[in-house]
Amino acid sequence: MIVFALLAFYLAFNLGANDVANAMGTSVGSKAVTLKQALIIAGVLEFTGAVLFGHQVSETLATEIANPSLFVDTPQMLAIGMVTVLVSCGLWLQIATSRGLPVSSSHATVGAIAGFSCVAFGTSAIDWPSIGLITLGWIVTPVISGTIAALFYSQIKHWILEQPHQLKQLNEWIPWLSAMLLGIFGVIVLPSVTQPIANFLIEEVGIKIPAHDIPLFVGGFAAVGLSLYSWRQLDKSRGSALCLPQIETKEEKRSNKLPTTNNPIEHLFGKFQLLSACFVAFAHGSNDVGNAIAPLAAIAYINTTGSVPISGITIPIWILILGGVGIVTGLAIWGKKVIATIGESIIPLQPSSGFCAELATATTILLASRLGLPVSTSHALVGGVVGIGLVQNPQSVQLKTLQGIAAAWLVTVPVSAGLSAAIFSIARILDLRF
Repeated sequence: MIVFALLAFYLAFNLGANDVANAMGTSVGSKAVTLKQALIIAGVLEFTGAVLFGHQVSETLATEIANPSLFVDTPQMLAIGMVTVLVSCGLWLQIATSRGLPVSSSHATVGAIAGFSCVAFGTSAIDWPSIGLITLGWIVTPVISGTIAALFYSQIKHWILEQPHQLKQLNEWIPWLSAMLLGIFGVIVLPSVTQPIANFLIEEVGIKIPAHDIPLFVGGFAAVGLSLYSWRQLDKSRGSALCLPQIETKEEKRSNKLPTTNNPIEHLFGKFQLLSACFVAFAHGSNDVGNAIAPLAAIAYINTTGSVPISGITIPIWILILGGVGIVTGLAIWGKKVIATIGESIIPLQPSSGFCAELATATTILLASRLGLPVSTSHALVGGVVGIGLVQNPQSVQLKTLQGIAAAWLVTVPVSAGLSAAIFSIARILDLRF
């Protein structure tokens, strides 16, 4: 189990260097946070999301991709197959990260599971309905995220950025922005986070309250607090700079770069983007840690019980912690390459546009996490950034960068499946056993 845990850490490390890095790329690219700040934010919140919510997607991947009933008589075969998943996914993510390409760890994990399953029992070993549902998620994720981001940004652009009195408009919009940001996050996450409080009040104090009252109170209180804080920040910056309509220079027009003036509008949006970056990190940790630890969870279950997980599996806390530490370590050591691709090489970003892209990504990924559906953070974020670019200036979208990213997406499943199938075949030839 020590060897298998190290392999899971290797996969989690490469997942952090690739997926977590692209999740923080917009914040770094828009200069809302520094690289060091992004590493700290992601470190804390990725770990928290992984430990608190990572079990749902992990259970899906561990029990619903390969048909476990076919491995009932040969649990060791399923365990060896999961080892090949750890190795093949880790290798592919390492290759992609070395080239700065943001790929989907969900694609890689599902492809690897399908690869060894086909070698073991043929195509009948794969649970095709689950594959179909997950594939549908891959397709609609960038579309949904891009649509949400474009909708958010078009409204902010129309009602704030393009208005003659921007500060006045932003002042009026602050409560709505606060409610939208905290409401989207709170509706999905707060019911689970505040459940222990509700249980304590019911069991220990004897106070029975409706299930959603505490999340609504916490979310509303936070939205009011964020609004008051934002108004105070806006008042401070009101006297330090004039909010004038930004005019592109000839050089900026030729390079398709946005004006770089640090005005109070973008300064405040930087604060909102910092908070949205926290949500993205938490969302990513809750969803994508399953790609790293689900194979290890299945191996641990087989090693302990001698049987395969059929209908469900309990993820041990030490496995969740291992995954969280792995993805944070990978981000800190090797995440800079993919951060540069997402934050700087698709479109030029400012805090207002980065905020919308991250909010759309967090919304899409957290919804998927609550449904136990392993979707791609890469797809959601790239879709959100492209959606912003289409609203902002279609000519600013770097098609060459998107072509490289799309090519990496397309080959991820066959490459990871091929690697897994090859490694599993070698293991069978050598008759490897526990």
